[in-house]
Parts: sequence; structure tokens; C-alpha cells
Amino acid sequence: MVVAVYPGTFDPVTNGHVDVAERASRIFEQVVVGIYEAPPKSLLFSTEERVALCAEALKHLRNVHVRPFRGLVVDFARAAGAQALLRGLRAGSDFEYEFEMAMMNKKLAPEVEAVFLMSSLEWQFLSSSRVKEVCALGANITNMVPPHVSAKLKERLSAKQS
Repeated sequence: MVVAVYPGTFDPVTNGHVDVAERASRIFEQVVVGIYEAPPKSLLFSTEERVALCAEALKHLRNVHVRPFRGLVVDFARAAGAQALLRGLRAGSDFEYEFEMAMMNKKLAPEVEAVFLMSSLEWQFLSSSRVKEVCALGANITNMVPPHVSAKLKERLSAKQS
């Protein structure tokens, strides 16, 4: 079975993430979405919340599973039996960062291949950070994230501003 791990913080999961997972689910027999528990950045949602939000957004994909992980992504990929690390690319700046990360991962785990999917045109501009920013400023984000994520994000940001 060909398994891919799709790692990230997903804080929160966006329609761009869902698009990459949907497309990957047609390529790989199994896709494991890895929610990184301890990224070096501050998060709006807890690990448990990010796992739940992502699992809800992807529940329509029978061969996609969501799990939290700590430590090196290559160790998580090995534990999941993955042959590929999947990443979405939006723009040139993504490529430089992802290329460097892919080379380090290749050094650490030569048996795990990096696989990149270009973001669909309509999601090229989308990032979790930007969604949080514009939502906090009152923008309508209903076409950027799944409905349950939009509701949770608005709730969290309004509580944070109180």
C-alpha cells in the first residue's frame, strides 16, 4: 500500500488544505494528515482542536486519516508506514522553504520521497495565518475555510478580543 503523510500545523485547516488532501486521496492509497503538536510558533487552537477541525473537514475522504505527532516528521512518516511526505506549494517563496526542508528530510530518511502538489489556482493566496488575520479584522472567511472552521475561528477570535 502506498501511504503519504501530509504534515502541518493546520491552525486552522483551510479550503486549500482540504483541496490538497482531496487530490492526494486520489493518488495515494492512504493519506495520513499529521497535525504537528509543538511547532515553533504560537497557535490559536490546541492540538486536540486542530485534529478535530481537520478530521471533520476531511471526513468525506475514506482513505484520509488525521493524527497528531511530535518530533521529526520523518519519524512520524516511518511509524505510519509512509513512502511519501506530501506538501502543497502555493508560490515561489513556498518552494524555497519546502526545497530546503525536503533536502533535510531526504538526508534523515532517504527512503521517504518528497511529493509536492501545486495549490489549485483559487487557493494560491490562502494561508492559515492570513485567514486568522483577516477574520480578526472582520472579513468574511466563509469561502476560505470549511463552515465549521469558520464558526470556531470567529468564536475563538471574538473571545480572545473580549
